[in-house]
Parts: sequence; structure tokens; C-alpha cells
Amino acid sequence: MYPTVEIIRLEEDFEYGTFGILKINKAVFCVTLEPKDEENQPFISSIPAQQYICRRIVSPKWGETFEVTNVPLRAYVLFHPGNIQDNTEGCIILAQYFGKLMGDRAVLNSGKTFQAFMEVMKGYDDFHLTIKEVY
Repeated sequence: MYPTVEIIRLEEDFEYGTFGILKINKAVFCVTLEPKDEENQPFISSIPAQQYICRRIVSPKWGETFEVTNVPLRAYVLFHPGNIQDNTEGCIILAQYFGKLMGDRAVLNSGKTFQAFMEVMKGYDDFHLTIKEVY
């Protein structure tokens, strides 16, 4: 059985990005950071809140990860580590907790959290992702 993965967007801050949580099989796993909504423009916008299939890929920049597929007018929307909105590149950052980095809102302990996510997803080549907004 494939895991159920859900991102619940909690807050959109036009200066610092879109903050949320990621749940796996209904349990909170980590926090997320995405870009603010810029009408789905590549590399600078969050993706539309809906359902997607994510597939395991090997990215030249990030190594083994998952790509969110069938995003309208977009490609290479990935899960990867990072701390601030500028690190998102239109993708989804996974981290352990919300915090501040050099005075700016950020997500922290991202590298280890991303590794933990990949470990939980070991053995799966794809999964179903649902993105919801509650702000």
C-alpha cells in the first residue's frame, strides 16, 4: 500500500513564502516551505492546491528525490532541502521546524529532515500527494 502524503498550507507570507506541514499517513511528519503564490509561474510560485502523483527521480542538483508530476505548465517541481523562500526555486522544502535565519522567517534542520523523508519513502517509487490551503 502506498503512503498517503498531504501538505496543509497554513500561512502565506508574501515576504517569506508559504508555510505548512506535511503529513504521512495522517501523522504530522515535518514542516514545509514553498514560494508565495505567483499564479503558478515556474521557479517563483507555489503550485496550485490540488492532487498530484509524485515520482522518484534523480536530480542533477539534489540527487535522489521526488518530483511532483502533472503540474499545469510546470516541470521539475521537487522536494528538497533549504531554509528560506529564495531556496525553493518553485519547489517544496521539507524541514523540522519553523524559525528564523539571520532575522528572516525560515524553516530549519532541513537537510536531516529531507533525509528522514527519503528514508520513510524508501521502497516507494511514487505516491499520491494532496495539497490543501487553510488560510
